[in-house]
Amino acid sequence: MHFRPLHDRVVVRRIDAEERTAGGIIIPDTAKEKPMEGEVVAVGPGARDEHGKLVPIDLEAGDRILFGKWSGTEVKIDGEELLIMKESDVMGVLEGRPPLRRAA
Repeated sequence: MHFRPLHDRVVVRRIDAEERTAGGIIIPDTAKEKPMEGEVVAVGPGARDEHGKLVPIDLEAGDRILFGKWSGTEVKIDGEELLIMKESDVMGVLEGRPPLRRAA
């Protein structure tokens, strides 16, 4: 199934945090916090301003982003857990990091 977000919403896949600390200690799942980094999967066309003009989104699919800890709504699409959030919930784009390549 293909999901297309509306207005200024984006669909994000969380990027899992490292399972080890810098000292090599393995962090159990129960002690991990939800990651606040993700990859944009899909974007809506943008929001409309007070004059009805379309204001496009600054994000595109494949961008690695940072977002707030409690941002977005968790959904499950085709068995995959994703987040849907407004563009304003995104704090910024992580540049200089290669996009994730998913195994086929």
